[in-house]
Amino acid sequence: MSTSLLNSMQPKLFSELFPLFKAASPSILEQLLSVSTRHTYPVGRTVLMEDSWGNAVYFIAAGWVKVRRQVGDSYTTLAVLGSGDFFGEMAILDESPRSTDVVALSSVELLSVPANAFVSALIRDTQLHHRMLQLMVQRLRQTNLRFQLRHQPPAVKLANALVALANAYGDTTVDSVHILNIAPEDLAAVADISKEEVVKIMEKLSERAWIRVDARTQTLGLPGLKQLEQLAQRL
Repeated sequence: MSTSLLNSMQPKLFSELFPLFKAASPSILEQLLSVSTRHTYPVGRTVLMEDSWGNAVYFIAAGWVKVRRQVGDSYTTLAVLGSGDFFGEMAILDESPRSTDVVALSSVELLSVPANAFVSALIRDTQLHHRMLQLMVQRLRQTNLRFQLRHQPPAVKLANALVALANAYGDTTVDSVHILNIAPEDLAAVADISKEEVVKIMEKLSERAWIRVDARTQTLGLPGLKQLEQLAQRL
């Protein structure tokens, strides 16, 4: 299901929701909103198929998704993304095919911007172009960090993954930061450790009260985020 967003979202809200657009000009935002489309998907639904990359850039207005790649008869998770983030931009900018798809980890609301409109906005708005480059550099740094962590203990790797998710997408409350309660196999892929190691480490973190699962809301509270940050820095 999809509906036009022109009458339901204003440029100010658009820029507040998506960090990429904080420095964009109001006229550019209005143009993007005029061609944007809202999509809603239930948990487990594939929201972007392998052969659909390059048609649009997708912005996560609410919910969580995972980017995965098929390896043989199974899939491996490459990244977990939350509200405020986006995907699909690389397929537009380098015009190369993608062998990955995107699946909803929760109920998801996405905004799609057609490829030609997005590229035109980057060309016309130098501030938006610069912000785009900044965010791409941040992603590259995250990739480099994962490479640096390859020989670190599993607990350090998992702590880094949890801290990164909390910093990027966490919902802060009085006593904790909350993220989606991500399945062990997806956390394992993101942290580059085994599923069994994830389960064992998460049990220990729960015993220490550093993490707390809320089965009702399917969220993972991180009351021990500071301790996790200290663990993550043990490089």
